[in-house]
Amino acid sequence: MKRAKGGSEAKPDTGGPDRFPITVERRLPSGTPTFNCSGNDPTVSETVAEVGEFRLIERFTRHFGTTPAVILGPGDDAAVVTAPDGRVVACTDMLVEGRHFRRDWCSAADVGHKAAAANLADIAAMGAKPTALLAAVSAPQDTPADWLEGLASGLGAEAAAVGAAVIGGDTTRGDQLTVTVTALGDLEGRDPVTRGGARPGDVLALAGRLGWAAAGLNVLSRGFRSPGALVGAYRRPQPPYAAGRDAALMGARAMIDISDGLLADLGHVATASGAAIDVDPEALPIPEQMRNAAEALGSDARRWILTGGEDHALAAVFPPDVLLPESWRRIGTVAEGQGVTVGGRKWTGPTGWDHFAEE
Repeated sequence: MKRAKGGSEAKPDTGGPDRFPITVERRLPSGTPTFNCSGNDPTVSETVAEVGEFRLIERFTRHFGTTPAVILGPGDDAAVVTAPDGRVVACTDMLVEGRHFRRDWCSAADVGHKAAAANLADIAAMGAKPTALLAAVSAPQDTPADWLEGLASGLGAEAAAVGAAVIGGDTTRGDQLTVTVTALGDLEGRDPVTRGGARPGDVLALAGRLGWAAAGLNVLSRGFRSPGALVGAYRRPQPPYAAGRDAALMGARAMIDISDGLLADLGHVATASGAAIDVDPEALPIPEQMRNAAEALGSDARRWILTGGEDHALAAVFPPDVLLPESWRRIGTVAEGQGVTVGGRKWTGPTGWDHFAEE
């Protein structure tokens, strides 16, 4: 099972000016917001305690569609999904409030999109086609039921965007809001693309973008809501789902979802493959919006790109003679040896997110 993804508890860059001069924005509250029970006030959302488990499940599941792969969806003891390949790709991921998201930073739908994307990107990184999601939610009694409906709408919409469906899950009461999603996928007759196939002489390529979510996290952590493109990237990642299948069809030897940081995740590929990987920094230009934000915050945009997580880009290794699919671009090489370097040099400092590292 892939280890947990990076989250909003990650320490932001804190150097530089206290103000972010790109635009004037109100400061965000510092803690997790609290919610009042609805009582007799019709303008306030009912809490999950007032709605009750079974009506809550009804309201939650009405946001989920179906696909031809779903034989039996939500409503029974278990769902039934076709598996024409005879094999099922499966992964799971957990988002915990205060660590992976904050309700004053993200809407409920944002969290749903984010939770689904983290899992769907893992399926794509195996070269598979996503087919279904299962979602389990633990929530305090005073959580607004409308918030959970928003979560469901985000989950359903992100799944539908890749032709998958949310087919079931679970709800329970808990002290902390936690969202756990499991994704299933179909290999369509192909072998899975694992982390362990890179060989010396191969080409390292990237699909998707890097550093945007990390930049957005730093902007929010400093109390601002703009630039909107960076904050939006943190709230709702845009994984290049189709690129995973394209890479598998074009003979990718290894592939991984960049969730914890490019250098950290490439380290997994290097270790699994018994090879060395060198990243070409010139192949990873810094977008102007990110450069401007980094200058305003006194931060390092290059570090966001190389070590920031949660964009869910895909990195893959191809044989040197393969014509890269259109959505992929070359960013480095594979050689004899071990570990990951940048421009031929060892990277100093953290390479990405680690939940259990000392802070």
